[in-house]
Amino acid sequence: MTVSEAKQTQRKAGRAARKALGPEERKAANAALCASLWQLAAVQNAQTILLYAAFGFEADLAAFAAEAAAQGKTLAYPVCGEAYSLTAAVPGPDGWEMGQYGIRTPILSRSEALDLVLVPCTAFDADCFRVGMGKGYYDRYLPRCKNAVKIGIAFEAQRVEHAAVDEHDQRLDAYVTERGIYKWK
Repeated sequence: MTVSEAKQTQRKAGRAARKALGPEERKAANAALCASLWQLAAVQNAQTILLYAAFGFEADLAAFAAEAAAQGKTLAYPVCGEAYSLTAAVPGPDGWEMGQYGIRTPILSRSEALDLVLVPCTAFDADCFRVGMGKGYYDRYLPRCKNAVKIGIAFEAQRVEHAAVDEHDQRLDAYVTERGIYKWK
């Protein structure tokens, strides 16, 4: 099986695993995951955070975002652009709009230097590699975040033994699920 075929298999299985969580199980998993994030010093110390608005049964960081905002942290969200580019944008006073792929996107007003990047996935492994949605937005963007800690966000059901990766795929510093934290050594 090629890496591309393995990625497709892992994407399909990861999406199915996310979707299979019932509403109460998903709610409890999201709460536990958001609580686990606060255990990390990188999260506590971050002032400017790139996170995402959950899409397609992804782990939902809404509770984390509310607490981070209450603590005065600046929250940025990804905006998908041309040529599979990604920009971090802080929602302006006009708020949100429906962006590419039907993903809730901030109306671009400004972008910020980031301390922390929270990254979704379809599958991940304990070595902090991830399989994304397949367009490479984050893999192109993450190398530009030289001073930011990069943490993957997923449900434990999305974990695989070995994520299918190739040379351009970016390893993250850690992964947080509802069951705990995986750190890359």
